[in-house]
Amino acid sequence: MTTREFDSIVIGTGPAGEGAAMKLAKAGQRVAVIEAHNAVGGGCTHWGTIPSKALRHSIQMLADYRRNPLFQHTQHQIEAEFPDLLRAADGVINEQVRTRYRYYQRNRVEVVFGRARFLGDDRIEVQRPGSVTEELRADHIVIATGSRPYHPPDVDFTHPRIRDSDSVLGLRHTPRSMTIYGAGVIGCEYASIMGALDVKVNLVDTRDRLLSFLDDEITDALGYHLRQQGVVIRHNETYERVEADEGGVVLHCKSGKKFKTDILLWANGRTGNTHDLGLETIGLAPNQRGQLEVNKSYQTTLPHIYAVGDVVGQPALASASYDQGRFVGAHIADGACDWSLIEEFPTGIYTVPEISSVGRTERELTARQIPYEVAQADFKSIARAQITGHTVGMLKLLFHRETLEILGIHCFGEQAAEIVHIGQAIMSQRGEANSIRYFTETTFNYPTMAEAYRVAALNGLNRLF
Repeated sequence: MTTREFDSIVIGTGPAGEGAAMKLAKAGQRVAVIEAHNAVGGGCTHWGTIPSKALRHSIQMLADYRRNPLFQHTQHQIEAEFPDLLRAADGVINEQVRTRYRYYQRNRVEVVFGRARFLGDDRIEVQRPGSVTEELRADHIVIATGSRPYHPPDVDFTHPRIRDSDSVLGLRHTPRSMTIYGAGVIGCEYASIMGALDVKVNLVDTRDRLLSFLDDEITDALGYHLRQQGVVIRHNETYERVEADEGGVVLHCKSGKKFKTDILLWANGRTGNTHDLGLETIGLAPNQRGQLEVNKSYQTTLPHIYAVGDVVGQPALASASYDQGRFVGAHIADGACDWSLIEEFPTGIYTVPEISSVGRTERELTARQIPYEVAQADFKSIARAQITGHTVGMLKLLFHRETLEILGIHCFGEQAAEIVHIGQAIMSQRGEANSIRYFTETTFNYPTMAEAYRVAALNGLNRLF
């Protein structure tokens, strides 16, 4: 068997793998990327971010139509099933695949479809479709294989009524009821999506509050709006067993509670895709969640082998994974990297309405005894929100009482994931440039949602005097 030589090999074409491959190619390296799926893009494009967010967008459009008084006489004529709404994502996925494949072609990165397995610390065997194998060798290897939903061994995921966040996209009907086990980001997003489709939803949370890493006021608002959609939220519950038959599926909890619904969506944790990679051949051992330990430069215990993205655990965000890949690409190409990844990265949660935040929460600032003040703007008072009818939500800025430095930005409402970046740009500045006064001393287009920053800043500064 002939071994093909490359400077670097990247395993996986999700955001992390793409970021690394593009950076290495720009540096003049000969790069190969290996993709186990039959199309590039990784789980982000095919099973995670893109399809779920496209689904959410379709449901939001449907809700806007039903709420608009102009169409009250035709509202009853619109019936949309879950698969119909999901089908709108197909075009987005296909376009994303075409776009990303063009990136690889344009930068002369060779895409090899097949399953990768280590033969040595510099050699990879690729099992290609049709039982054809080939061998690749490189001085540096980047593992960017992503993650998959965690499957407890005692839960039968082959049963059609038991789904995870990947297989739920294969539903061929809108269920009448659904229990979601796990109230993290994925669980809350699907509870919001299904609630908007008038599905009876039980959201079973293993913790004492929703999304505890977020600002308390934001998560309280999320809980309120989920309940308004008919979602029943149960905190501090742990599953004992799952029982499924043709009539439904029952989630038995250790508290004695039972939840019987048409579908169970398991949304409790993810596992790194390190199985069958042959890591034992090179002496790398994943942790119990299939994740690889890395240093601050994303190197494994073998310095020429890197790991990035979901396969190394938190933050497990597409945006952060892409930056990690670019960082590693620079580190390999130059032997070091003179820029560091940001510590305060934004979080976007695509519930209905959206949530986005960056920086510290009130809870964290209080614990650190940092004197802060709150600047807040309710969307109901913003002209653009009144025009669009999306008046639910708020923008909340936390700033230092003495220096006026912005310490945290928290947004709940339509376009929250977009709005947060305006504040992030100012918060990332050093010294006096990071000041809440920026928003009172600049001009915002009117009417815009961005105007909420001016309203919030004026509100906050007024609280100081």
